[in-house]
Amino acid sequence: MEIVRETKYNRAEELKSFDETKAGVKGLVDSGVEKIPRIFHLPKEYSTNTTANFDIPVIDLGQGVDQKESVEKIRHASEKYGFFQVVNHGIPVCVLEEMLCGIRRFNELDAEAKKLYYTRDVTRKFVYNSNFDLYSAPAANWRDTFFSYMAPNPPKPQELPASCRDIQIEYSRHVMSLGFRLFGLLSEALGLESSRLFEMGCTDGLTFLGHYYPACPQPELTLGASKHTDDGFLTVLLQDQIGGLQVFLDNMWIDIPPVHGALVINIGDLLQLISNDKFKSVEHRVLANRKGPRMSVACFFSTSMMPSSKIYGPIKELLSKDNPPKYRETTVEEYVTYSFTKGLDGVSPLLHFKI
Repeated sequence: MEIVRETKYNRAEELKSFDETKAGVKGLVDSGVEKIPRIFHLPKEYSTNTTANFDIPVIDLGQGVDQKESVEKIRHASEKYGFFQVVNHGIPVCVLEEMLCGIRRFNELDAEAKKLYYTRDVTRKFVYNSNFDLYSAPAANWRDTFFSYMAPNPPKPQELPASCRDIQIEYSRHVMSLGFRLFGLLSEALGLESSRLFEMGCTDGLTFLGHYYPACPQPELTLGASKHTDDGFLTVLLQDQIGGLQVFLDNMWIDIPPVHGALVINIGDLLQLISNDKFKSVEHRVLANRKGPRMSVACFFSTSMMPSSKIYGPIKELLSKDNPPKYRETTVEEYVTYSFTKGLDGVSPLLHFKI
């Protein structure tokens, strides 16, 4: 009788082996993999179950729209959902589409050309890898990513790959402009002067992440992005039409279907902290999909892990005897470094900063 011995699973070795290919998840798909490697398998307690679609507010930022009405809609969405979508936001649809094409062009470069950019050194001007928290997360995600700090010290054009250089610079410029406008509306939604969040430095930094989610042969076993909150002040998300983004509301995972030409906006942890929980940073995730590749661009308003001495805590004007501060003061660098080191483990970094 033949004895079948199960191959011993050495997670650390498999992670290292995958990382050293420098080919990411796309490399696995290109190799024809039909079963996803065990490093991507979700722990048993995780669920990829989906609920029905839910319409988060779509807010029109076009000319002629009553600003007070927009402020009220943003206030309601930021307090209740932590997410909303914006249309007529000032970024031409052709720029949005070209940005998604730029993500595809880079990720579909010749494997050897792409390997030149693969690194885990986050001080590099252009960082491409698969799973920033590969070695600390409970399960790897079915996703490859590149990122750059586009403000306050953007890369020189020649430091970005030609495949996405021009559009990455152009799109980031548009997002910065939109950010100034959004933070003005959010300031008013908090009952503050429209310049308040800008003056606090919420628009000082912009981190650009281009995500590429290849088609997955076993999407029920993994995720494109594990549940998490965003650690910046505000996120501007551009997604293609494939979908897969879900938000955790009322103890349910809610699909956020793409709206053509819209951008998804979500409150980040630091905005929840300085608003003393008035605005909510809500957990979200991305499902893996047999269809693909899915592409998205997340731009975080934050100086991230760049050295910073500016102190952030709950805004004094929002506090009272009945509403004392709920968080200790911190710097963006301290908060984001803690979040980055912790990885996407499903626990909000905000808990670490609670008083």
